Amino acid sequence: MATRQDVEKGNDTITKPLIGQKKEVQIQSNNGGLWVVLLSTLVAVCGSFEFGSCVGYSAPAEYGIMDDLGISYSEYSFFGSILTIGAMIGAITSGQIADFIGRKGAMGMSSMICIAGWFTVYLSFGSFSLYSGRFLLGYGIGVLSYVVPVFIAEITPKNLRGALATANQLFIVTGLFIAYVIGAIVTWRILALTGIVPCMVLLVGLFFIPESPRWLAKVGNEKEFKLSLQKLRGADADISEEVAEIQEYIVTHELLPKVTIMDLLGKQNIRSVVVGVGLMVFQQFGGINGIVFYAGQIFVSAGVPPNVGGILYACLQVIVTAFGGSLIDRLGRRPLLIVSAYGMLLGCLLTGTSFLLKVYIGFYSVGLGAIPWVIMSEIFPLHIKGTAGSLVTLVNWCGSWAVSYTFNFLMNWSSHGTFFGYAFVCAAAVVFIVMLVPETKGRTLEEIQASMN
Repeated sequence: MATRQDVEKGNDTITKPLIGQKKEVQIQSNNGGLWVVLLSTLVAVCGSFEFGSCVGYSAPAEYGIMDDLGISYSEYSFFGSILTIGAMIGAITSGQIADFIGRKGAMGMSSMICIAGWFTVYLSFGSFSLYSGRFLLGYGIGVLSYVVPVFIAEITPKNLRGALATANQLFIVTGLFIAYVIGAIVTWRILALTGIVPCMVLLVGLFFIPESPRWLAKVGNEKEFKLSLQKLRGADADISEEVAEIQEYIVTHELLPKVTIMDLLGKQNIRSVVVGVGLMVFQQFGGINGIVFYAGQIFVSAGVPPNVGGILYACLQVIVTAFGGSLIDRLGRRPLLIVSAYGMLLGCLLTGTSFLLKVYIGFYSVGLGAIPWVIMSEIFPLHIKGTAGSLVTLVNWCGSWAVSYTFNFLMNWSSHGTFFGYAFVCAAAVVFIVMLVPETKGRTLEEIQASMN
């Protein structure tokens, strides 16, 4: 067994135990286990659907709220962006919450906070309560944006992990699409009530799915760890090799000292942090949330009815995200990321010259929309996953806030120049992905994390 000295010195005996003696752990599963994995994923992505509902709410509700409550254009812009401020705080605490009360506990807590936020928005008759409700929604989805992909990655067999982890983004854009469709036919108050539905489904569903076996192993609950893993792999599946691999991994990392933010900059972790943070920076500063938050205004300026344009754009996201999810475990992460970044570069250039939004949205959805969250859930070892995951999620939401807050100012300055600037970011993303992002297709989490060292 590795000693603390081995761990702290970076001895090879602890960087290779998971991949050296057994080149590949054969994860067996029968149909019973597969159905449990699929059910667990379906329950978890109700949180992703909630994420999309919250983000999509501001576009169809804009004119109704401004008319009913007498809110100015600048006040509504603050209403749109305060979601990301709440999400930043949620991101800071997400890793610690998920590590302390478990992945299921974190999802349940976030759902209840979102329910409180929707009721506050629904009952609002002034800007303060409106902002308060939006802030609570932001905090809730800030936690969900971290814990959902992590939970899915930790319960899923490696051959299905990419496709099922992509379901996170698929349900985000589905929630966005449904918010646009419903928002076109109901008032903003009724639309707020519809946001409660996925939270209720998630809360009920949590009673029927197992906790993440890797988290149970991490907190020392060995009996529940094995029971959970057996449920996820099937009653007749041989889980002995996977149990041994996870336990060896846990024992090794228990010897490591408690991680702080500064420890993330050490040589053992820096590559994982650079990859995770870098992908989130490029995902956000490609300009996506400026388009999502202010889609109605963009379509109006382009001469398209905002409801029609928003629904078509959100529908395209759902279709292309589903298409990307079907390819991720066959083609790998890197090829889709590269195609996505190249396509967004083309889309930004076209948008800058002719406002052709369809190209940009399609390529975002096939790669940079979903895959950064997949890779974030794969590359960090358990002992730093809470701290590093919180940092990466915080960077994502900081970028979201910066883009959503500055988008209108930039568009007023120059609509063409705005998208040419986003095109430059997309070009840099291509270089970053080619140079630094690893391929994680077909590898266990433990193999990925050992190789990142």
